[in-house]
Amino acid sequence: MKGERLDAFLVANLPQASRSKIQTSIKSGFVLVDGQPQLKPSLLLRGGEFVRCSLPPPPPSDAIPEDIPLDIVYEDDHVVVINKRADMVVHPAAGHSSGTLVNALLFHCDLPTAVLSEADEYSDELDEDVELDDTGTNAAATSTSASGSSGGAAPHVRPGIVHRLDKGTSGLLVVAKDERSLKGLSKQFKDRTVKRSYLSILCGVPDPPMARIDAPIGRDPRDRKRQTVIEGLSNASRNRSRHAASKYRVREWLAGGACGLVEWRLETGRTHQIRVHAKYVGHPVLGDETYGCTSGLVLNSFQRTLGPPAQSKAKQLLAALRRPMLHAKTLGFVHPWTGEELLFTSDLPSDFEEVLDTLKSMNPDL
Repeated sequence: MKGERLDAFLVANLPQASRSKIQTSIKSGFVLVDGQPQLKPSLLLRGGEFVRCSLPPPPPSDAIPEDIPLDIVYEDDHVVVINKRADMVVHPAAGHSSGTLVNALLFHCDLPTAVLSEADEYSDELDEDVELDDTGTNAAATSTSASGSSGGAAPHVRPGIVHRLDKGTSGLLVVAKDERSLKGLSKQFKDRTVKRSYLSILCGVPDPPMARIDAPIGRDPRDRKRQTVIEGLSNASRNRSRHAASKYRVREWLAGGACGLVEWRLETGRTHQIRVHAKYVGHPVLGDETYGCTSGLVLNSFQRTLGPPAQSKAKQLLAALRRPMLHAKTLGFVHPWTGEELLFTSDLPSDFEEVLDTLKSMNPDL
């Protein structure tokens, strides 16, 4: 199309490939315009050129199939919805080379090693907005034509991670079992049409009891393993951050206000978004020492609301915590093949329920 950017043209005509994958291919010299490599994604097309794009296959996964039980909430030929345990890591990584959701999925779907697809950018609590990662195919346009080729793709099912939850976060996660589902679900996350809600227990109770937090998030310059709200209007600040918006609603005061049961709904999905925004409003997730919920903060909160008699119970509660009290409660999306609207809910896990019951039993009259 005359005047259209090269990367935009390829995205429109190779719908199974993401913009980031296409841009990488252009910069790597895999895209030819009239037989010549073009390294600039922003190149403006005149119209009538022949564009050839070769997209390399996804990098191999190091994961191997492992027979790990999964709590399957829903499954068909195209998607599977899983209720993830808090202690399960989604991806193999340093320190977690096995026992992950990926290992379990490879076994569950009866797949060999190295066939797992992953979206490029989206996650929920590592939620970095995913799109698609795939091999090319042929496509044609009206005034400019495009063709794609690849090194070949596995002919069988390839589960795709559409979004992720941190180790320590329990709840619902959807996984695509084929490329069309991966593309369709990823687009829904990118377009922010997926319905998601989370329940958390926070240290203290936010005021006001219902609000929208619009605060950009980026990597903490003091600790690369953490995220933080990036404030300031400088170009450097904007370049380090990504737009992030969350809505919260206080569901219940607990232990006289020492803690609060808070529901969250995400408009965006950034790494550790809920945890970062909870810290930003001064009420970190209970059990989340990474983002400020120290034992001293918890004890001070109980001291203010319940007085000295509650300190021993508070210490017992802290000793029992094994992870941040955050649970992905609901997940809704449009089925990428049938168009049916699906909505799933997940019961709170037993450790969350136990903490919640303990806090409910601690009232100011004790």
